[in-house]
Amino acid sequence: MSADLSKEELEKAQLEIKNSQDDFEDAIEGEDEHDGSFKSHQTSATVTIIMSADLSKEELEKAQLEIKNSQDDFEDAIEGEDEHDGSFPVTPEELTIIRADLASEYPEDYDYLSDAYILSVASKPYSKDPSIRRPLDYSQKKLNDVMQWRAEAGATEFEELVKLVNGPASAPEATENPELFTKAKAMVTSLNYGSTYWHGFTKDGHPVLWLRTNRKPWYPDSDAEVNALILLADAGIRCMPEGVTDFVCIADSASPPPPNPTFMVKLLKALVKGYPDRLNMLISAPISSIVQFVMNLLLPLMPGRLAAKVVLKGIDEGKEKMAELLLNGEADIPTFLGGTANHDEFYPEESYCPNRGEGSLKFDYYGMVERLKKAKEEWEATKN
Repeated sequence: MSADLSKEELEKAQLEIKNSQDDFEDAIEGEDEHDGSFKSHQTSATVTIIMSADLSKEELEKAQLEIKNSQDDFEDAIEGEDEHDGSFPVTPEELTIIRADLASEYPEDYDYLSDAYILSVASKPYSKDPSIRRPLDYSQKKLNDVMQWRAEAGATEFEELVKLVNGPASAPEATENPELFTKAKAMVTSLNYGSTYWHGFTKDGHPVLWLRTNRKPWYPDSDAEVNALILLADAGIRCMPEGVTDFVCIADSASPPPPNPTFMVKLLKALVKGYPDRLNMLISAPISSIVQFVMNLLLPLMPGRLAAKVVLKGIDEGKEKMAELLLNGEADIPTFLGGTANHDEFYPEESYCPNRGEGSLKFDYYGMVERLKKAKEEWEATKN
């Protein structure tokens, strides 16, 4: 993909955004501010501003530097190699040493990293001399960096925040820490859009994260959106079969909202710093000028090996790719991508969702986790 969109492509993207906003032109300004679902009518000039100018040049440069520094931590992963098996053996004693180090530094979260993931990191060739394996202390540092990022992001508390908001707002744990409760409500608001969820596996045992861009808000709370995705990513990782360390993401990109650079850069930073080598493939279909605009923004920031995992397809090509990947082939392709699987049975739009408890949680988070666990068992049964 070229470094810049042509004038014609940019104008086409702007026209697509303007046309998509017409779907929401009757929405009332400020309606239901708590769930963030309103999308009021915007002028063409406003759309242009949204597309082009959320981040300053300095902020983009800073983000690019942070991402590059994180990329350097794992730059010695060789493109195309079998990331599950690695290239060099790691002894059980070395695995025990790494485990003990993580348990000492992060006693409440040390078991988040599976043995398979630790081995996939520790077995890679060393960037300074690819003929040898990474030194043990080098791998320990890289894994500790991931755990440090998780601690700073607050990842370990996010599932507890879901429980908090699923209860009454008058509960002591909510009233005694109103700032935490506000953070939890914002994250759950992002979940409630139903734009992102786990459902099913690939033939190779990768859990599938589905992204429905038409459900994304026009004006996202970037921090809350990223927190919700961290929560979801961790739920999927916990449900990975033994030996599997990465996931597949499939995006319906037919009607995305206007690009929000702040959110996209924060999301990319989280993926690179907190989930290195976790994305196996991202399939986006159909291709549109808006998607091309997004990729034009993100590609210069992406590590090369991550960019290579992004696959843009037309709707027919996308269906062929999904039929190859998904556990049950064509039967697993959802209706919103031209298939027959009805995801709305489990993940309807927010307006059709009941409250799951006494609070504001509408998205079926706990049901999603249980269904993913059951799908994992079904996949494992095919291997026995």
